[in-house]
Amino acid sequence: MDNSLSSDESYDLGYQPSPSSMDQSAVETSTMSSDSFLCRRTNSDVSVFSESVGDGSYSGDASPSCWPNVKSNLSNQAVLSRLGMKKRMNFTDDKLEDLEAMDSELELMKERFAKLLLGEDMSGSGKGVCTAVTISNTITNLYATVFGANLRLEPLNPEKKAMWKREMDCLLSVCDYIVELTPVSQTLPNGACVEMMTSRPRSDIYINLPALQKLDAMLIEVLDSFQDTEFWYAEQGSISSKSTSSAAASGSFRRISAQRSEDKWWVPVPCVPPGGLSEKSRKHLRHKRDSCNQIHKAAMAINSSILSEMEIPESYMASLPKSGKACLGDSIYRYMSTSEKFSPEHLLDCLHIASEHEALELADRVESSMYTWRRKACMSNSKSSWVMVKDLMSETDRNDKNHVLAERAETLLFSLKQRYPELSQTSLDTCKIQYNKDVGQAVLESYSRVLESFAYNIVAWIEDVIHVDRSMRNQDQ
Repeated sequence: MDNSLSSDESYDLGYQPSPSSMDQSAVETSTMSSDSFLCRRTNSDVSVFSESVGDGSYSGDASPSCWPNVKSNLSNQAVLSRLGMKKRMNFTDDKLEDLEAMDSELELMKERFAKLLLGEDMSGSGKGVCTAVTISNTITNLYATVFGANLRLEPLNPEKKAMWKREMDCLLSVCDYIVELTPVSQTLPNGACVEMMTSRPRSDIYINLPALQKLDAMLIEVLDSFQDTEFWYAEQGSISSKSTSSAAASGSFRRISAQRSEDKWWVPVPCVPPGGLSEKSRKHLRHKRDSCNQIHKAAMAINSSILSEMEIPESYMASLPKSGKACLGDSIYRYMSTSEKFSPEHLLDCLHIASEHEALELADRVESSMYTWRRKACMSNSKSSWVMVKDLMSETDRNDKNHVLAERAETLLFSLKQRYPELSQTSLDTCKIQYNKDVGQAVLESYSRVLESFAYNIVAWIEDVIHVDRSMRNQDQ
């Protein structure tokens, strides 16, 4: 019976924690988002959810009538202990509601863990996506859940902040087990020197993950700094009590935000007092904007480096056109092939790109032509398409026309992304993420991508407030 109790409790809880997780004295609980999960490190040898039962505790007597309640108590105590909670025996109505919430939370944890194992295929037929894609989707969905409705310069809701930290810690914990073996020399007691293999975090994770976590904390601190601000927000098309007095002084509320893009009608409108913000507040806004700009550039650089290291799917290489000229068009190709001193900035100025959609379309065309020319430059080799691209710089003649065109296309693509930093992912980037099977790269890419978006949004919100403040001060002059 003791063995059955231990077995039942382990079955009810659905997973087993590692010894490293047992060292923590308290683990925060999470109100799981609808599109995220909470996973725990597992160890198949031990379970702290099962109560240890000694051999002498066995009794041949019949179990008392209250045995199911005892079992339930033990199970609840184990769950609460794992979640870092203390169970109190004096059950008031409020405490019963808390326990019900904890049970609901545990069920959500099971659901998220199941989705991870099933690869988001609820039929269980093995047709789900790979683990890397599942984790990437989960981080993206978690970001949308936590920050999607946050459109203002104000501290993040404490519950959502705790949710973000708690669930990201769980999602990032998989990187603790992604290691590489490196040789190290060790001197034995007898003086002999031997070489041994030791494990350490994989180099890309060791370098980039701490940097991303630092950028994450800095962005949260930026939002936390906007407490008791001189500006406030009103929903688009409505005027709060504070904005009413401001509008009366300025003559028209709409006039303040006349230059605001009307296609984002759902975004709250910042309002400032008559006369604008104080110099201290304006200085604070400019400082945080510059900081977030630097964070945005850092996150974008990490994301670009991770994407560049991902393998190019064979399906993308197979879909490339036979001619790079057909991708770009006659006018762009003529300029790239005939100019002795190629200037990507001059070419972009001549194209007169009017929208982000046009810029993204051009980026896809340039990227396709670049890999088409690289493939032609490597055609003499008998290697696979990805290896050909990786070894291009060392194995091709730099005077080869295809190689020169590929380099110019790469320079043009880089200038295009620099000019339009808010550009969406290209078709190749999307294809890489879709077919990527490297879990470490999936974590780093999705984490850097959501931080890049977060930083860009904060900069945009600050620019909105600065614009409204400038408009208000200009009206008073």
